[in-house]
Amino acid sequence: MEKQTPLTEALFYILLSLRKPNHGYGIIQEVEGLTEGRVVLGPGTLYGAIQTMAARGWIRIYSEETDSRKKKEYVITEMGRYVFAEEKKRLEELLHNAEKMEEGTW
Repeated sequence: MEKQTPLTEALFYILLSLRKPNHGYGIIQEVEGLTEGRVVLGPGTLYGAIQTMAARGWIRIYSEETDSRKKKEYVITEMGRYVFAEEKKRLEELLHNAEKMEEGTW
C-alpha cells in the first residue's frame, strides 16, 4: 500500500466531514464551520481532492440526484476511516512530543 500520510489539511477535513453523507457545498460549509473560517475550500481544491480520494478508495459516492444538477453525496469508506485514524494517531504523537518538550519531561 502506498504511503497514505501525512494528509494535507484539506484532505483531513474533507474526510472528517464525510463521516456522514455530504455533498460538495455541504463539505465546504462544514469545514469552514469546524475551523471557524480559517480553512475555506475552493471548488477546485474540493473536487480535485474528491477525485483523488475516490480513486484511492477513501470515499465513495453515496447517492446521486438525477435532476439536471446531478448533485452527488459522498461518504468515507473503511479504507478512508483507516487512513484518517492513522493520520489522527500521527498528529496525536506530534502533540504529545511537543508537550513533553515544553514540560521538560523528555
